[in-house]
Amino acid sequence: MISLYNRLLSKYPIFVQSISTSCLFGTGDLIAQQLIEKQGLEKHDMARTGRMMIFGGLVAGPALSNWYRVLEHNVKGSTPVKALLKKVAVDQFLCAPVFIGVFFSVQGWMEGKSVEEIKQKLDHGYTTAVINNYKLWPAVQLVNFYFIPLNHRLMMTNLVALGWNSYLSWINHRSSQLADMSLTTSN
Repeated sequence: MISLYNRLLSKYPIFVQSISTSCLFGTGDLIAQQLIEKQGLEKHDMARTGRMMIFGGLVAGPALSNWYRVLEHNVKGSTPVKALLKKVAVDQFLCAPVFIGVFFSVQGWMEGKSVEEIKQKLDHGYTTAVINNYKLWPAVQLVNFYFIPLNHRLMMTNLVALGWNSYLSWINHRSSQLADMSLTTSN
């Protein structure tokens, strides 16, 4: 099974990484709904899981797969350690804040929210998500960029992201609820 995955990954890297990212985003949402929010199967929001999978497969997978290639081929340093630190810095200070904003915005759009409702979601969830990103991802990316071959970096990220995606799903859901309450009380 692993050799088949590696052959497909070598031949179709972005496609394979997008499919695996989609599955792991969906799994992250399942964890959020069932283990964190304890919704139970009868109250499980399949549309929410579907939105996470769509985001993972159509946005996160292709974007991050290409992003890791851009970092690998364009961010250099005078020593391997300096190159590593530059890659992590560029990843965390350029990609991470943009990616989190895109995540909340695309989720809001797929939920059918208005621009004002999406702004409210961002107000209620973005800063917290970015701060918590910095508590986890710099260390993960140091290991990822140093030890993991380029074609396997997104899978490494996705495995760690099972917990992170659960968190993003939960905070996205919570920020939607807070945004809805803010808009209701202001009207």
